[in-house]
Amino acid sequence: MTETVELIDNDFLRQYELKVENDMAIIEYSLQERKIFLTKLVIPETIKSMEFKKEFLEMVFDDIKERNISVVPTSPEIAKFVRSNRKYKRMLPVGIRI
Repeated sequence: MTETVELIDNDFLRQYELKVENDMAIIEYSLQERKIFLTKLVIPETIKSMEFKKEFLEMVFDDIKERNISVVPTSPEIAKFVRSNRKYKRMLPVGIRI
């Protein structure tokens, strides 16, 4: 599903956006120094697939990794994703445990 869509980093609204058909999934963030705080995950109710959420989060984390920024997930859903995906735990700042 996400192969044909483009992840957008809307820095004006401070959110990652992924448009799917007539809906948009977003992850709100706050950028401070070399850390990005992922504060809220919004998946439209029309998207029922748990695989979509995983793919969307992977796209966002991969983009952040390319920018060489530490991640602080403050949203419970995003923190759960980090806990279950070991490769993204390395992106946490020193001293932050999830």
